[in-house]
Amino acid sequence: MFDAHLHIFDPRFPLVENEGYLPDPYTIADYRKRMSRFDIDGGAVVSGSFQGTDQSYLLAALAELGEGWVGVTNLHIDASDAEILALSKAGVRAIRFNLKRAGGDIVGLTMLALRAYELAGWHVELYIDGSMLGSLEPVITKLPKLSIDHLGMSDDCLPYLLNLVDRGAKVKASGFGRVAMNVGSALRKIHTVNPEALMFGTDLPGTRAGRPFRDADISLLADSVGSDLHKVLEDNARAFYGLPAKVRDFEDPAANRSTGEPPTLRLPRSELPGPQHPATLPLPRIDR
Repeated sequence: MFDAHLHIFDPRFPLVENEGYLPDPYTIADYRKRMSRFDIDGGAVVSGSFQGTDQSYLLAALAELGEGWVGVTNLHIDASDAEILALSKAGVRAIRFNLKRAGGDIVGLTMLALRAYELAGWHVELYIDGSMLGSLEPVITKLPKLSIDHLGMSDDCLPYLLNLVDRGAKVKASGFGRVAMNVGSALRKIHTVNPEALMFGTDLPGTRAGRPFRDADISLLADSVGSDLHKVLEDNARAFYGLPAKVRDFEDPAANRSTGEPPTLRLPRSELPGPQHPATLPLPRIDR
């Protein structure tokens, strides 16, 4: 399993208050203890707003975690080419634009993203309230590689999100406890438009979410994507972050052997089925 979205708050390194809030410590040891029942062999450590543009915690975390782990950083808009290349050598693979909890010069950030892509092949990971997706779409479409955090946060953004997915954007299947949407329905629609789009992440420790990751979230994913579960739990993210593909010498245990269900084929947005009413209820969105 590849965890494409987690945070580490190591008390050895400085944190910055965001909206008057500081998170409790959450170390690599805490993460490993929480996920000990899962076979985690890689993931993406994502810089949060509390870490500002300081890179010391991220470099330390990647050094400790080792092979198979990558970083997603908040980067100062004036970062030099040399800094980008040094971070890339240490395992950083993307820039995060936190437009939900932090402001920013979107034009300047876009220029930074294009420069980082040209230098190191980095993509952009966007944390944004779904209501903003439509207004930013002209800028977003200029980015050569993009992923959207936490399913885009709300059902309101889903039409815009599906347009981006249809054009190749990836989506983090993460943060189910911080969204205002029917999670199962959104997962199914995204996966149908592009089976390579969804990337599982725990979003641990789930700071300021209505609830943190639950083991049952994996079952919700399995119900939504069927025999493509291995893609969402591992393969899609590995490919996106430029890591070697996982070799499997055994039959995929996620496959539905009773029906012989085939993997999902990509379907144009215009051919998506109409509204459905699955048993999964929308989760409340609660920010503290």
